[in-house]
Amino acid sequence: MSIHKKYITAFHHPALRFVLIMGLVNLFSDFTYEGAGSLNGQFLGTLGASALVISMIAGVGEFFGYILRSLSGYIADKTQKYWLITFIGYAINLFSVPALAFVGVGQWKIAAGLMIAERIGRGIRKPTVEAMLSYTTSQFGKGWVYAINTALDETGAMLGPLAMSFVLFYQVNYRFCYSLLFISSILAIATLSIAKISYPAPADFEDFKNQTASAEQFGQSYWLYMLAGVCFAAGLMSFELVTFHLAKTKQIAEAAIPAYLAFSTACGIVASLFLGRYYDRFGTPVLLIAVVLSALFAPLLFLGNFVFIIISMIFWGIGYATQDTLLKAVVAGMLPKDRRSFAFGLFYTGYGVGWFIGSILAGFLYERSLLLLSFYCPAIQILSMILFAFAANRIVLSKNTSK
Repeated sequence: MSIHKKYITAFHHPALRFVLIMGLVNLFSDFTYEGAGSLNGQFLGTLGASALVISMIAGVGEFFGYILRSLSGYIADKTQKYWLITFIGYAINLFSVPALAFVGVGQWKIAAGLMIAERIGRGIRKPTVEAMLSYTTSQFGKGWVYAINTALDETGAMLGPLAMSFVLFYQVNYRFCYSLLFISSILAIATLSIAKISYPAPADFEDFKNQTASAEQFGQSYWLYMLAGVCFAAGLMSFELVTFHLAKTKQIAEAAIPAYLAFSTACGIVASLFLGRYYDRFGTPVLLIAVVLSALFAPLLFLGNFVFIIISMIFWGIGYATQDTLLKAVVAGMLPKDRRSFAFGLFYTGYGVGWFIGSILAGFLYERSLLLLSFYCPAIQILSMILFAFAANRIVLSKNTSK
């Protein structure tokens, strides 16, 4: 069969169509909240929030969003109401964004509440979405399924900030930008409805004959990977602090800042496709290389000139591609089927703890020493690389012992 016919045949497979439709849902979703994310840092600044407060808001939002994933995943596995929980999560996640258009001057606490609510909604629906996608991985490869979804996801994350940058060039009005994002929120919910109607039972895609995950694999290696994920998250800086820094130092025109997020996201799209494809072929070494590249972000951003800032955006994109593609592929390879949503949720609960601690430390260090911040971020991510390698080695030893 030719390569051309192979891909045409794959496209007609229901499992791949499900992956693509959910990718479109995430495209519209990321357009919404990443478009907002490119504005949140400087918007909070105009409302009177400090760098530490902005970093803490981002950290608290991610923390609650990640903490709720284990609870959401547990409830989903117990009740089997995957689609209901998914819809609730998307609704909170998406409609908190245009509500920011109604926040008045000086009301940064209200804005913070909405931003945290957006993260909470995302946290509620994440485990069920990742679990439903995991049912297709036995047919198309773990890395490749999450790479496709991430590529579409990140396309929205690129287009959203670009749209916001375009609007800001003509009218520096953050509230108007937030109100426009109501359109993409509606498109996301409409596409999600199509996915639910077309594929009410995604678990039917699972190829049980080739299933490799078992309850025994929900053990020591899983927890080691989680610890590695905690360290990786602690060194992966939120873009809210990045935008605050760029706006404060005036190294880049304020209206152009969202475009830098779009550029970084575009790099993440390319990185996701390459990392996902090569992870399926070579495994852990691809993950380790990605972590090293991600670790270069902070020194280049805070200690470099204009050229280094641009390069840092490339490595920031690789970092988020690692988070959104490789870590999911790693976890999907060791999930027991009947606890899949819970296992995803639990892993990212630990990840959220790392993100929360890292966000507070980043904000604290930013106000005291950019040199220390530039050392801390890569150091903690290199530690995560060591832990990832150790966890992978444990899996290899366990397989060799069982033979």
